Amino acid sequence: MGSRWPAAETRLKPALIMSAIARPLCRLDELEEGRARGFDPLAQGRDSVFALRHDNQVRVYRNRCPHLDVRLEYRKDKFLSADGQLIVCYAHGAQFLPATGECIYGPCLGQTLEALPFCEKDGWLLVQMPEGLPLPG
Repeated sequence: MGSRWPAAETRLKPALIMSAIARPLCRLDELEEGRARGFDPLAQGRDSVFALRHDNQVRVYRNRCPHLDVRLEYRKDKFLSADGQLIVCYAHGAQFLPATGECIYGPCLGQTLEALPFCEKDGWLLVQMPEGLPLPG
């Protein structure tokens, strides 16, 4: 399988794909529709990012609520509402749109989750990690 470069501003440029900051998260076929998974790409002991597939689109976000700098999930890989339609901060009840990361309910209304640049390469989901990405919570 070759590279596929979806047209979204959060995707990596092809020249960056082999750089030291592009880190593999999982195989794309392991990311199921309507599900989210947390990852620790910097081996810091906590899931600092999460990826989800919603409406057949993959998104990668930093695992941080814009309200109080805490992680979103209440337990491993529990980032979504029960119906899989919204990202939820379980500390404050904030709800975010999966496609944009925009908060539509809760204390951070109108703010957005931090989307991270990513791409697919040979069936793998790769993320570009900003330098000095602090851990939430």
